[in-house]
Amino acid sequence: MHSITRKRWRLRQPSVIPGFGLALGVTLAWLIFIVLIPLSGLLWKSSALGWSKFWALALDVRTLYALRMSFGGAFIAALVNAVLGLILAWVLVRYRFPGKRIVDAMVDLPFALPTAVAGIALTTLYAPNGWIGQFLAPLGIKIAFTPVGIVIALIFVGLPFVVRTAQPVMEEIDREVEEAAATLGASRFQTITRVLLPGLAPAALTGFALAFARAAGEYGSVIFIAGNKPYVSEIAPLLIVIRLEEYNYSAATAIATVMLFISFTMLLIINLIQSWSRRRYGYGA
Repeated sequence: MHSITRKRWRLRQPSVIPGFGLALGVTLAWLIFIVLIPLSGLLWKSSALGWSKFWALALDVRTLYALRMSFGGAFIAALVNAVLGLILAWVLVRYRFPGKRIVDAMVDLPFALPTAVAGIALTTLYAPNGWIGQFLAPLGIKIAFTPVGIVIALIFVGLPFVVRTAQPVMEEIDREVEEAAATLGASRFQTITRVLLPGLAPAALTGFALAFARAAGEYGSVIFIAGNKPYVSEIAPLLIVIRLEEYNYSAATAIATVMLFISFTMLLIINLIQSWSRRRYGYGA
């Protein structure tokens, strides 16, 4: 009985790789000093405002518009990236074509490119007098300095997360699975929806979550193309900076706390969906 109890409360299983204590200590220290303490300070500062003042600042009309722009744009961009990222990853894994290595390397460009440079480049392309915008302006289509421009910028910075998350999973899918489905009479659409997508669902959800998290807090690539018009194309991170420049620390803290709560809630929901997908389909466990 004693041995069973001791085995049940054992912190870890024996491993041939040493350093568990050091690795655990470094991990906990990183979480405490880099994540928990700053977030705790933010929550403590918010609690000092009092509920009435906090909700007055959080429910300000301008704040609500900025939050809707940030999270709504991030959600739309993540959805687009989930589709385009899976298609691009599939092309890179399944097909051979000239310039494939260049395309594969360009996927990582948003990782290396400074966000401000990306914002300036996108503005140069889509401004009314830009390389692409000058052809859209006569048609009455305006991209730069509108919410559409914000979504395009968020798609640009979030696409690599979906591609690089789904690509390794696609490489593990055997072609014989697709051939077996075709032999059993499945159409291409049925092969995609019933054979391939269930295995890719956890990776796609992970890529979606990463793209959404990156887009929700994006700043540098957005402020140049957004136009930053209050109640129209102003994002929440920019509004926080504006409040800080106004020395209105209470408003900045309230906005940051609301962003933290919404981000945590949405990521928690996505993780629960991921867990359900793994249990249902048995992939990525």
